[in-house]
Amino acid sequence: MRKNGLDDTDRQILTLMQGNARISNAEIARQVGKAPSAVLERIRKLEVNGVILGYETRINPKALGLGLTAFTYVHAEDAVGSTRSGRELAELPEVLEVHHTAGQDAYLIKVRVGDTEDLGKLLRKIGSIDSVRDTRTTIVLGSVKETIELAITNDTQD
Repeated sequence: MRKNGLDDTDRQILTLMQGNARISNAEIARQVGKAPSAVLERIRKLEVNGVILGYETRINPKALGLGLTAFTYVHAEDAVGSTRSGRELAELPEVLEVHHTAGQDAYLIKVRVGDTEDLGKLLRKIGSIDSVRDTRTTIVLGSVKETIELAITNDTQD
């Protein structure tokens, strides 16, 4: 049965690929009990339909000297419905995520930098954006869990 346009086989394929994006088409086919050509066609449909957004390599940030993670709330005065400030924040290479939020702060961003000195420089860049009025930053001391993997269930309820 399909939920959100996905059937159980699609979910199995997504689970396998999310666990290892380099898994071969033949291995996926073996594990889901389908022909490799059928699996390839399903993967192509998942890509075309925007379920699979792309493939990327995860790099250890510390290996690049980016050992400090912080979350910053950004209070910006954009026009109602505008995300201009968010787009400007997204252009900063240290900014990994930009979330437009409800409430007093317009955005919550996740950043990675080398150290507190680099964080200070980044906050000054953020403060130089015309519409930014205030920021509040929390430095991460350690991460218990950090993933981009989504929970894919075989729930067949509509």
